[in-house]
Amino acid sequence: MQVPLLDLKAQYQALREPIMKAVDETLASGAWILGPKVKELEGMIADRVGANAAIGCASGTDALLLSIRALHLQPGDEVICPTFTFFASAGAIVNARAVPVFVDVDEDSFNMSPAALERAITDKTKAVMPVHLFGQSAEMDPILDLCKSRGIAVIEDAAQSIGSTYKGRRIGSLGDTACFSFYPTKNLGGNGDGGMITTSSEEIESNLRMLRVHGARTKYYNEEVGFNSRLDAIQAAILMIKLEHLSDWAKARQTNARNYDEALGPIDGIVCPKKTVEGDHVYNQYTIRVQKGERDALREHLKEHGIGSEVYYPYPLHLLPAFQCLEGMEGDHPVSENAAKEALSIPIFPEMTPDQQGYVIETIKGWVAKQ
Repeated sequence: MQVPLLDLKAQYQALREPIMKAVDETLASGAWILGPKVKELEGMIADRVGANAAIGCASGTDALLLSIRALHLQPGDEVICPTFTFFASAGAIVNARAVPVFVDVDEDSFNMSPAALERAITDKTKAVMPVHLFGQSAEMDPILDLCKSRGIAVIEDAAQSIGSTYKGRRIGSLGDTACFSFYPTKNLGGNGDGGMITTSSEEIESNLRMLRVHGARTKYYNEEVGFNSRLDAIQAAILMIKLEHLSDWAKARQTNARNYDEALGPIDGIVCPKKTVEGDHVYNQYTIRVQKGERDALREHLKEHGIGSEVYYPYPLHLLPAFQCLEGMEGDHPVSENAAKEALSIPIFPEMTPDQQGYVIETIKGWVAKQ
């Protein structure tokens, strides 16, 4: 049996007819960049997350970059983010001419540790970027309290967590901005790149709409050097079709997660992901910890049996060559460093059949029994 980490073909086949109709209508309209389709999707996303506005852009990475620029940070200003996250979180900070400051994560959630955040705040800290990793909200109340008391902006990196909630509040409505990715592997993935920023600040919204079109609010009158970062209308049309199914897909992922919890939770040496905050975890990834230095061995075993998996992420950011100028050293953030050695994401996509999930479970159990 073959079980991919994610089956995009199965999702497409289920929605092929409405997607092709939406694409044809968009092509026939001649409005292919921004335009009515993007405006409609922006309204739907803003309503979905409980923000006043949503601004479409070219990618989730650009959403982060534009958010930082919209806050008018100055070169040398510090932005704090977790070191256990995708490269784009810190890459956007550097490309916005700010300085990333890395902090460790909570062992159970993989999300930013509020205690580590508090220790890292300095007079140069102008923004904090909590990442809602793998589909679960960071512990936002202490983060928001710390930032509000010090006048520090909060940029939610919600690339993996559309649809998740925190204590009854929707992710995307908590910070000054929130950044979403529509990369195909995300819970709401397009058929190409795309991103979205949500905010309830009129000033930030205005800045973002200016920056995404070369820094011009009025055509050809450029106030700043901005970017060419616009969401394509075809992607917006496809995403509106998929958005109708997002809640059902999240429920399927949650069901698959419960099945894994029950089957794999009792196994010694396998640590299932924990739900650490009050709210909905939408499981963009189901990431286990494989202890005793056996992560790579299990991954190879899964591969031999036709099961997809991925290591998110094999290197904490403070140890990457791209950030060596920040003088990060091994031992600086031990929880993240350990997670990088143990984390393994296994299939949880909503179209996965019971037989496929059962095969994954039995393959893991069979490997453990031989150790």
